[in-house]
Parts: sequence; structure tokens; C-alpha cells
Amino acid sequence: MSRHARRTSLLAEDLPGGGYRAVFAVREFRAIFAAHVLSVLGGVFAEVALVVLVFRQTGSALLSALIFALGFMPYALSGVLLSGLADRHPPRRLLVICDLLSAACMITMAVPRTPLAALFVLRCAVAMIAPLFTGTRAASLADSLQGDLYVLGRSLVRIVAQTSQIIGYGLGGLALVWLPARVALCVAGATFLCSALLLRLGTHERPARASASGTAMRQSLASAGRLLGDRRVRALLLMWWIPPMFFVVAEGVAAPYADAASAGSAGLGLFLAAMPTGTVVGEVLAGTMLGPAARDRIALPLAAVSMLPMAAFAFHPSLLAGAALMLLTGACAAYTLGMDRWFVEAVPDQMRGRAMSLLGAGIMTLQGVGMAAGGALAEVFPPHAVICGAGAIGTYGVLGVLRSVRRTGEHVHPGPR
Repeated sequence: MSRHARRTSLLAEDLPGGGYRAVFAVREFRAIFAAHVLSVLGGVFAEVALVVLVFRQTGSALLSALIFALGFMPYALSGVLLSGLADRHPPRRLLVICDLLSAACMITMAVPRTPLAALFVLRCAVAMIAPLFTGTRAASLADSLQGDLYVLGRSLVRIVAQTSQIIGYGLGGLALVWLPARVALCVAGATFLCSALLLRLGTHERPARASASGTAMRQSLASAGRLLGDRRVRALLLMWWIPPMFFVVAEGVAAPYADAASAGSAGLGLFLAAMPTGTVVGEVLAGTMLGPAARDRIALPLAAVSMLPMAAFAFHPSLLAGAALMLLTGACAAYTLGMDRWFVEAVPDQMRGRAMSLLGAGIMTLQGVGMAAGGALAEVFPPHAVICGAGAIGTYGVLGVLRSVRRTGEHVHPGPR
């Protein structure tokens, strides 16, 4: 970390008021946060526009669903094979390049008469870039924010992502009433260009964390093996990966659940918005009302009970009661504020970018698996039974992972490095 960056971080720790206000007092974080908001908006616009564009061109529900699903599918491949790039190149340069490549892909998709096959290839390319970008950005946060400010900064990044699920797709769909899909893709490309400009002008240049030894692919594979071979890191990765895989089962069966409740599209929207709303509320309350030690203490208990509201679907609740249960599940996700600090402390600094890329890739990939599995099971079982089963099995799995997290942390002394 540069002398200027260290000075910025130390001053931020001493700011009065603390909490999220202290995070926004760090100028470099303001640039990173604004860039994140723009890239999230661009991603939402692109996803909605592509689904509309493909459906209008083909009339195929399968192809329009596939173009959306391609946002999940490449994560595992990219996270394992490209994560080595996150530490062997200066982070600011890599983030700017990722944004520029994403913008170029979206603007190319907006060109009239772009073949359908090219749309799928370009969509896949954007999805391949995403894990590398998010991993590098997450690692960079630890350079500009230290101690509890890093935890709160990560929390703000997640809050933006969850809020986009609540309102982003609705606004994207509304915008496409007036904007042609290809124009919306150009808008999405412009947001990524603005994000690149903010990162280039608003963040400090720092050297690469690791030397370039061997090919990026070989280094990525070796790093994944090393990270998964560490008992503490592996336990924390599983704690990040397992709960979301079961959380999204409810989203995967939301449509048949709302249909069974005769709730219509309004009921479906309410049900889908419940869990991300709970997540935002839980993170904001934990970030503003609790200190670092308290957030550490509640992390494991919250994770342990996070899926019990889903298990309560055994009683076949009404859609409104089901939405309330999903709101509770989302609120329990505040356990991630404790997990953030544990993970960054467990990972060697020179591997931080690769670890964050692997973490993000695992979350997205297993979410795709969970959503697909939930949809397949809903073909055979009632939707409320599928959600209940996910809650029960997920709770059992999480309890096993929590034992590993607790056991590997017994000799770890928490506290900012």
C-alpha cells in the first residue's frame, strides 16, 4: 500500500461519527462506490435489454431465458482460470480495462443486424469479465479502507447489488417502454465507460500484489488449489457459498408459488422483492447500530438460523406470510458483515484478488445451480414444499460448515491487521 493510501486509511479510522458516514469520508471509496452504482445500473439495463431483444428477434422463451442465464454460467470458469490476473497486474489498470471491455461488448451488441450467435458470445464475454472485475475491486477496497471501514465498505457494495434486485429490473423494464433495446444497450455501455473514467481519475495507482510467474491460467489454478487447501480459508469460502445456494431456491420457484396462491404478477413481484429488502435492512441495521465486536458475535448464530424461516413453508403460508418469511431470511444475511473481516484476515495479502475472485465465482455459480435445482424440483413437488426442503437441508449443511468455521477460528485472534 502506498504511503498516501495508508495515510488516507488511518485518517478515515479517526473520523468522528463512524459507521457508513466515515466510509464515505474516504475520497477514494466515493469514486469506487459511484463506479459500482454505474456498473450495476449498466448491468441491469443490459440484461433487461438483451432479454427483450432476443425475444423480439426469435419469439423463443427458451433463448431469452438462456441469454439471461449466461450471466451465471461462466462465473465458475472465469473465477478459476482468470483469477490469477487479479493480483499480477496493477488493480486500477485492470479495473479500467475490464470496464472498457464490458462497454465495448455492449456497444457491439447494440449494432443493428448483429447476429444472434454474436449476442450470446458477447454476453458470455461480459459474464467472464465480471468475476475478475468484482474480485479485483473487492481486494482493492482493503487497500483504501482498513479495519471496520473495510467491512462497512463491502456492506455498502452489497446493499447496492441487493437494491438493484428490488427496483433495478422494474426501472429497466419501464425504460424499455420508451427506449429501443439497442439504445438501452448503448446506455449500458456508456455507464461502464463512466465507471472506467471514475476509477481512472478517482483511485490511486498501486503495484501488482504478486509477481507474474508462469501463465495466468496456471497461476489461477495453483492459487485455487492453495486457497482450498487451507482449512480456515476453505471453511470461510463454504460459509460464503452454501447459504446463497439455498436462499435462491425460493426465487427459482417464485413464479409457480405465486401462481398457486392466485396472486398474479403483483404478488410475484412482492415475493421476489422480500428477501433482498430484508438483506438491505439487516445490513444497514447491523452496520449502523452494532460495533465490530457485536457483529462478530452475531455472525455464526445468524447464519445458523438464516434458513429456518424457509423451513416454515412446511405450513403452506399465504403469499403475504411467505413474503414476510423471506424478509426474515434476508435480514439474517447480516452475518456477512462478520464474515468479511474474517476472510480478509485469513487470506494472504498477495493472494487477496484471487481469493475474492474465487469467492464471487463460487457464490454466483452455486446460486445458478440452486435456482435451477429448485425449478426442476417444482415440476414434481409443490413450490412451498421445495422451499421448505431447501430451508431444512440448507440449515443442516450450514450447521456442519459452521462447526468448521468455529474450529478453524479457535486460535485466530480477531482484529484489524
